[in-house]
Amino acid sequence: MSTQEPPGVGRRDILAGAGAALALSPGLANATDKSKSRRPAPPGFLWGTAISAYQSEGGNTNSDAWLMENLRPSMFKERSGDACDSYHRYAEDFAIAGGLGFNCYRMGVEWARIEPSEGSFSEAELDHYARMLEACRARGLKPMVTLNHFTTPLWFAKRGGFEAPDAPALFARYCTKVVERLGGLMDKVTTFNEANIRLLVDLMPGIQAAIPAVKAAVAAAAKATDAPRFSRLAYADPLVATPIMQEAHRRAYDAIKQVRPELPVGVTLTTQDIQSVADPALVEIFQRRLYGDWVEVARTHADFFGVQTYTRFIVDENGVRPPPAGAELTLSGYEFYPQALANTIRWAHGAIGKPIYVTESGIGTNDDARRIAFIDQALDGVRQCLDEGIPVHSYLYWSLLDNFEWTSGYGVPFGLVAVNRQTFKRTLKPSALHLGRIARANLI
Repeated sequence: MSTQEPPGVGRRDILAGAGAALALSPGLANATDKSKSRRPAPPGFLWGTAISAYQSEGGNTNSDAWLMENLRPSMFKERSGDACDSYHRYAEDFAIAGGLGFNCYRMGVEWARIEPSEGSFSEAELDHYARMLEACRARGLKPMVTLNHFTTPLWFAKRGGFEAPDAPALFARYCTKVVERLGGLMDKVTTFNEANIRLLVDLMPGIQAAIPAVKAAVAAAAKATDAPRFSRLAYADPLVATPIMQEAHRRAYDAIKQVRPELPVGVTLTTQDIQSVADPALVEIFQRRLYGDWVEVARTHADFFGVQTYTRFIVDENGVRPPPAGAELTLSGYEFYPQALANTIRWAHGAIGKPIYVTESGIGTNDDARRIAFIDQALDGVRQCLDEGIPVHSYLYWSLLDNFEWTSGYGVPFGLVAVNRQTFKRTLKPSALHLGRIARANLI
């Protein structure tokens, strides 16, 4: 697809969208008064958004996730379908992000497109992602690329996914191929998105009730593909998959450094704020359950660490408790608690000691005023951490677009920009203009 600016997404259109959004939300003007208390962010601070390929591109028919969302029984409320059609409309998305004043765009590439069958790589798809990265950079956006965001090629899932002993070699081979072709266009790269996602799932309240549905969905996928070892990352046995994924990351890190020693390679984890209402020692116990050995992996095989925080977990001797009575909940069911971000930054700084990037921070809500409040309070925490001397280098909001939110379908909007499900028209929300104004002024 051409990287020329498509009609309707120039600066004039963004300014017009700003006027419309302000008209819809008079409170935005009051929200911007908070900028008077902000100070300049550090030189080189990255402002932007994060998004995954699968959740935004659409039509990813060769992926394990596509199979599972289209089978019955299914854990997915609806199918991804065309998603946001970002596979074709990426130039429009970059124009919006650049026009808002962002200087970074965290995006993914899809393994299922690049290696559609084992050992066979698609030069056409690599060329497609090269055009994407070139278009991203042309908009003044530094690309931070995720090599795996929960999804894998169907052939990989059929042979056991990240429960198969040779998965690290296969993953490292894929990463090598991508970086050989695309590494020169990347600003930074991460291997897995939220590599500890299965450890998080096992902490969630009510997980035991969901296990039969998970097993039924995996069994249906195995039957449909005649693959008794079918395994998808999000549903894999963490005792088996975690050490294999850690070895996969280490091998991929070493392989990337062989190809491009100068390219920063990071680890991102889901980093929720753990607070104990009982014995304070429980905090460390539950942190160990959430992060496992990924802390040690990040210390030895990462140039930076990505913090991805959405809420807090309150724990006692019985596990993670439900949110407090009367607490404000987001559409994801999380407690509205943007203060969690500062606490997880502090934890990461003390536990890992690598440069910290906020690679995801966001809220699923239909109330954009609460999104603005969430952003402001999260940024207050980042500023506090910077004042404490902690090296924080980015704030990347999840997400630019209202995209496909996995099993929740399209019913949980995280985006700064709404997407019409029939026409794919992008419409800026007041929160997009608010965060864009902060980014353009480089005030934290």
